[in-house]
Formats: sequence, C-alpha cells, structure tokens
Amino acid sequence: MGLREWFSLEGRRVLVAGASRGIGLAIAQACARAGAHTILAARSIDRLAEHVQALQREGCSAEARALDVTDTDSIRALVASVGEVDVLHNVAGINIRKRYTDYSPEEYERIMQTNLHGLALLARLVGQKMIERGRGGKIIFIGSLMSLFGLPYMAIYAMTKSALAGLTRALAAEWGRYNIQVNCIVPGFIVTDLNRELWQQPVMLDWLKHAQAIPHPGQPEDVAPLAVFLSGRGSDYITGQLIAVDGGYSTTAVWPYVPA
Repeated sequence: MGLREWFSLEGRRVLVAGASRGIGLAIAQACARAGAHTILAARSIDRLAEHVQALQREGCSAEARALDVTDTDSIRALVASVGEVDVLHNVAGINIRKRYTDYSPEEYERIMQTNLHGLALLARLVGQKMIERGRGGKIIFIGSLMSLFGLPYMAIYAMTKSALAGLTRALAAEWGRYNIQVNCIVPGFIVTDLNRELWQQPVMLDWLKHAQAIPHPGQPEDVAPLAVFLSGRGSDYITGQLIAVDGGYSTTAVWPYVPA
C-alpha cells in the first residue's frame, strides 16, 4: 500500500454526528476533502445544508441529515436510513460550567444524554451494522482533557468524557475481532463557539502560556488531520487509544528557569 492509500478516504462513507460547527464541522470538511462521502448530521439541518453546498461546490461528496442525540427515535431513524457507514465520528457535545452543587437535575440529564447516552447508542447501532456486514470499520469518539484528569466546574462534563474513554477501550477490545478500530481523540483547549468567550479573557491566555509547551489555544482545524488519519487505512493497527491534540498540556509544563 502506498502513501496515498494510507491517507485517502476515497470510497468510504463517513458519518459525523455533531457536524454543524466547531470540531465536528472541521472533521466533516476534512473527511470530505480527503475523498469520503461525508454525512453531516446534527439538529441544525439548515446550517448543515449550507455546509454541504459549500463542499459540493469544491467537488466533494456530502449530504446533510437531521440528528438529535438526545432523542432515541432520531438516532434510530438516522441509522436505519443512512445506509452503510465505514467510519463514525461521535463529536456531539455540550458543556455547562458550574459548581457541582449548583447543577439542576435537568442540566445533569441534558449533559449526560447529549455527551454520553446518545453517542453510546449511536455507536452501538452503527457498530452492529459494521459487524453484520463483515467488512470492519472505524469509530472515533471525541473526548476531552477531562477524559484524562479533572478541572473544576465541569464535573458532569468530566463524567461523560471519562465514560467515553472507558467505552473506547472496551469496544476496541470487544470489536477488534471484527476488524473495527475504536479510538478517542482528546482535544485540549480548542476555541469553538462553546468556549470562545472564555478564551477571550486575558487571564486565561496568560495562564495557558505557562501551562503547556505550545502557548496558545488551538483551533478546530488542528484536530481534523488526526481525525482523517484515524478514518483511513493508515490506522488499521491502532485501536483503543486516547490520542491528545492539546498543545502538550497533558504531557508538558513550562517554568521560569532559564540556564545561564
């Protein structure tokens, strides 16, 4: 197999759940540009249609599908109607930053259903179809630094992202015999619509300069290349992994010492 085949997604059908903006949109665009027929799925069908039209003008193959990951019927309807899927990117997610004692029961349920329960069901249904057809496939979850350790005021979000890490490892072990690779991308501090206001605060930017090797937040486009790689043939022997795209936050620190 040559270099081009390792990274090309030509002939593959890729489903991106949570593709209307941010990391999900960047992944969908990158997969389409790598040659996949890419299915952009989210609640915002009008916004998805605009993104699909833009990709089609580039010569890419894409379509938009409605999906509400908090609605079991919506998930089942999508899987039943979408046809074969070679690659599933489970990206959909929300976050509410609060003291743990301040979360309402409704907020708890909303975060858990969006970030965990809906994605787990989607992975189960798509994975079952991959097993039945017998040609393998790839499932990629989007985790978080909260999949690795804790930060304050994100307790419920951290619960969901830690659970996705465990699900990644368990499914990789269970489905490897079917040639299904399951991995989890762990984005660091990536600026999206969900946190843009947070990263406009000078105190946060100053803190990050001293917290990781690359001294600034990332962009959704920084996550997309890894997503494309994990979708292709070059990653066929990689499974059960949590791979960080985090500017070094999880592995480095910066201190004021400079040698004489």
